[in-house]
Amino acid sequence: MNVKSHVSTLPRLKLSGVASALALVLAGIAVPAYAQSNEQSTEQNEAKLERIEVTARRTVESLQEVPVAVTSISEADLTANGISVLTEIQQYSPNTTLQTSRGTNSTLTAFVRGIGQQDPLWGYEPGVGIYIDDVYMARPQGAVLDLLDVQRIEVLRGPQGTLYGKNTIGGAVKYVTKEMTGDMTFTAQGTVGSYSQRDIKLTGQLPIIEDKLYLGVGFADLSRDGFGEFLQSAIPNQDLENYNKDLWAARVNVEYKPSDDWLIKFAWDKTQDDSNAKGGYRFLPSILTNAPVPDSVYDSYTSLPTTNEVELEGMSLVVRYDVSDNLSLKYVASDRESYSPTNIDFDNTAVDIFDVPAEYVDENTTHEIQANYSGDGYSIVGGLYYYDGESCGNFDAVLGVLGRSIGVPGLSREVTGCNNSQSTALYTQGSFDVSDKLSLTLGARFTDEKKTAMVNNGLYFDNVYPSSGWVPGYVRPDGDLVGTVLGSDSDGDGVLDDAKSQSWSRFTPRIGLEYQMSRDTMMYASYGQGFKSGTFNPRAESNEEGVSPEVVDSFELGLKKDWSSNFRSNLTLFSYKHKDRQYIGVGDAGDGTVLNQTLQNAAETEGNGIEAELSYVATDNLSFDVSYGYLDFKIIKNDVIPPLIGLSNSPENTFNFAANYLLETDIGMFILNANYYYRDDYLLFETSELLAQDAYGMVNASVMWESNEGDWYASLHVKNLTDEEYLVGGYNFVGAPDGNGSFAPGLGGDTTLIGYYGDPRTVHLTLGYRF
Repeated sequence: MNVKSHVSTLPRLKLSGVASALALVLAGIAVPAYAQSNEQSTEQNEAKLERIEVTARRTVESLQEVPVAVTSISEADLTANGISVLTEIQQYSPNTTLQTSRGTNSTLTAFVRGIGQQDPLWGYEPGVGIYIDDVYMARPQGAVLDLLDVQRIEVLRGPQGTLYGKNTIGGAVKYVTKEMTGDMTFTAQGTVGSYSQRDIKLTGQLPIIEDKLYLGVGFADLSRDGFGEFLQSAIPNQDLENYNKDLWAARVNVEYKPSDDWLIKFAWDKTQDDSNAKGGYRFLPSILTNAPVPDSVYDSYTSLPTTNEVELEGMSLVVRYDVSDNLSLKYVASDRESYSPTNIDFDNTAVDIFDVPAEYVDENTTHEIQANYSGDGYSIVGGLYYYDGESCGNFDAVLGVLGRSIGVPGLSREVTGCNNSQSTALYTQGSFDVSDKLSLTLGARFTDEKKTAMVNNGLYFDNVYPSSGWVPGYVRPDGDLVGTVLGSDSDGDGVLDDAKSQSWSRFTPRIGLEYQMSRDTMMYASYGQGFKSGTFNPRAESNEEGVSPEVVDSFELGLKKDWSSNFRSNLTLFSYKHKDRQYIGVGDAGDGTVLNQTLQNAAETEGNGIEAELSYVATDNLSFDVSYGYLDFKIIKNDVIPPLIGLSNSPENTFNFAANYLLETDIGMFILNANYYYRDDYLLFETSELLAQDAYGMVNASVMWESNEGDWYASLHVKNLTDEEYLVGGYNFVGAPDGNGSFAPGLGGDTTLIGYYGDPRTVHLTLGYRF
């Protein structure tokens, strides 16, 4: 049996095909751009590119002036394309993966240039940083953000270790909310769509004291039925929708301007996601119970409750003081916490073969003092940053069938623990004019970090769940588990004995040269370093030491050029070396029947690539955008068991072509747009080919209408028009192949090979009113 036959089998578009397509686009755009320099019509002369502002370097700058590979998507573009969730941004940023992870609707899998973190367990650090208004989101749970009251999304590619610190070795994604305008505004928007989608969004701003005090609010209630269903369930009378959505989110902003020099801003946000736990698609029929391969990739089976929860809440305070025209001081403080009880049925059958109920609890506090100074021919930003975070959790690997086969009521391996971090950093970065065309960028960050890890890991000869009532009639027994490591609470004081502590410090530099050839042409070369925090193994089974930080050394060459008033190209060449990569070794090579796991700095890899982003405004009404990413990957050191064979969630080629047309009529303005997005084939796991997605292309189309007065608007969006099926997550617990297309059973005694999929074709109709 060929497992891959269940994955989308679109013909693969080879690199040569993508390169040829890109060359044709370049030729088709660039030639008219040059030709029209002397022969433009009056209408074409009026067609101009917009100025795009970003805060990639912690200050407001034009996109074309920033020597960083960054994609910025404005509120207008988000609205016109019907982009409603953070994961859709991946289509518009080359060499970027933003996908919903396995098991829940809210956990993010993020990779940029092949660098990220595939495992979302507590204690593991992400490789791509997620920020809401410069406030760091430390955990992937809840990071699949629904877009509410957003001004723009920025994707910064490459290590951002100088200004954004640890855990941005792949890049950073910034969610920038709207600033207050000082006017009273209100927007009400409703959406209906496929699978009984019913969304309501309300946003508004209210001046409390004219020119002094403003209040902003936002609320969203988002729901739809599932893309599939649980065909069998061991739990009676529960909701059997699979891939459904049941979420609400709220934001409150308060801004106070006591004078022209001061700004005080308080923000609060909360998200409550009660969508069902997601069930995966079985590529192989169960050998222990009646669970054949489902007809739909969105159908599943489960022996756990389908209830699931992700609760996020955060507060932030920003105080800015403009000391003079040249100097600005800013203080940013935040407090964020999350709680997520989740049910993940690894085997996806109605029997307790391999179930993993779990809880995640996170809380972190940050403080940052920052100064921006602009002088004659130079500018400097610097600051002091402090992070204090607690990341805890527990999960039970319930192997009930295996336990009963050896004569006990069940069998569970329970792992509980915390991985807490205190981190302090001092950073500065400056840009200095060497001449009227040449400038130099120098940056440095010093980070000092201490982590304390506590893990209990043991066996219980019964089915164990995190708390009483987790499944109907369950009462959690008293007493300790059999076998504990890295800490036990022997004196009952609530503090685990023998907790492991370790400290790391790192100096991360950046140096760059920028050459402004002309007003419209900037070339740059840069070297930057980033690191991903050292950590402890949250699944440790012996008294392990922590592993060292991962380090990325990256080189970039970039060209940002406006060839004319209506054609822009931003090109980047990059090369990096990724050292001391942290990997879990899982038993013996290829043996899916064991759960022995040791965390090591076990690999070193290299990457090289190209990124191109092109914009062409053909007329006042018609524009085109093209983005292309190419990533070449090499393994230098490979001590992982089983060994690395490629990159996770990182295709060799990504490509997007978008067209936008504006039609003005007597009844209002219409915006028609469409895009084609292509992803090359990719692996879900870096050590196995069993879960791999073939290359696919996706087509999206939209039409938006706005009244002449600008108060009423409506839009119709069709996403994934050709209904492509594509993998975004999975689990691989099978034994060795038998040579006949089948596999020996893996952990739990079954052939557990599971896939999770992205959204099918959907249609959305939105109607809104604003004043």
